[in-house]
Amino acid sequence: MDRPVIGVVGLGTMGLGIAQVYAQAGHAVLATDAHAPARANARERLAAALAPRVNAGKLDAAEAEAIASRLQVVDGPEGLADAALVIEAVAEDLAVKQDLFAAVERAVAADCVLATNTSSLSVRAIRDPLARPMQVIGLHFFNPAPVMKLVELVVPQGAEEAGNRARTLTEAAGKVVVDAPDSPGFIVNRCARPFYGEALALLEEGRAAAEIDAAMAAAGYRMGPFALIDLIGADINLAATRSLNAAMGGHPRYHVFAALEETVAAGRLGRKSGAGFVTPPGEAPAPPADAESIAARIEALLVNEAAWLAQESSTSRDAIDTALKLGLNFPRGPFGMLDRLGGPGAVLHILSDLRVRAPEALKPRYDPSPWLEALA
Repeated sequence: MDRPVIGVVGLGTMGLGIAQVYAQAGHAVLATDAHAPARANARERLAAALAPRVNAGKLDAAEAEAIASRLQVVDGPEGLADAALVIEAVAEDLAVKQDLFAAVERAVAADCVLATNTSSLSVRAIRDPLARPMQVIGLHFFNPAPVMKLVELVVPQGAEEAGNRARTLTEAAGKVVVDAPDSPGFIVNRCARPFYGEALALLEEGRAAAEIDAAMAAAGYRMGPFALIDLIGADINLAATRSLNAAMGGHPRYHVFAALEETVAAGRLGRKSGAGFVTPPGEAPAPPADAESIAARIEALLVNEAAWLAQESSTSRDAIDTALKLGLNFPRGPFGMLDRLGGPGAVLHILSDLRVRAPEALKPRYDPSPWLEALA
């Protein structure tokens, strides 16, 4: 069966991973990068990424070679002329992405779908200056792209046909595609903030990072918030938090906690620096006596943030739950948490108690979504 040609711009870890996703699904992939060395060794890096699966007996050596052979590196956007879908994975800079897409749309057919892998910029803002804005959508992959099943699909008004084509191709490549709103953080990066933020609030109140993680492990989480910060990188987490805080007008729900800033300033970035909140790991402590209340506090904030998003957009409860479970390996989504906690009334009680005890500047952090109040 003939499969459309896929284009990828940006051959860093994310871009090469996206190229691998479609090459594994049988597509010819045209890829480029402004950095010549990234172009020069892309095929070699793809083969190296496939090698562990071959060595483990999970992938036939001949098929790995076939996958790598489907990647054709071209010198620039002009080499993407045959692509039916072009995905950019370049710097999170609005002007850079706009300039890139302007060059790409001059090179490709009029019906080529242009997809941005942005995690923080407005898809509408990216497409506005372009000659064919209705061809531009968001396809937000998660790292590592070949492993993570979730892709957030952002379809601005008027781009429905382009969105449907991107969905079909991406689902056929084995991904779970979830509709996300074109609003700051989309679903996962927005709704995940309380997982980190409320843990940091507990830390600043005097709780130990390891015991907070232990409480979340007892509630079924594979990784606690501090282990996850250490894995991602405290600097990356801080940048994402600051970005969302700015995009949401500095609302206390996206407060940048001093504990995170101080950890980054000290160079304790997590696994990549060898030191972080729970890195290097010591002996895992037993869950504290109040483990359930710690988990309930964090989950109540996750529920409330999801409720705000559901209220402000057409994003469904199922989409939010699926995105959080697949994007962060959560044992349940926020609306599953709502049931676990005892329903809206129980969550509202937790929020009310936290609001009373919070410093004045952070009290609005615990204001309940009117949508959640209406359910009670």
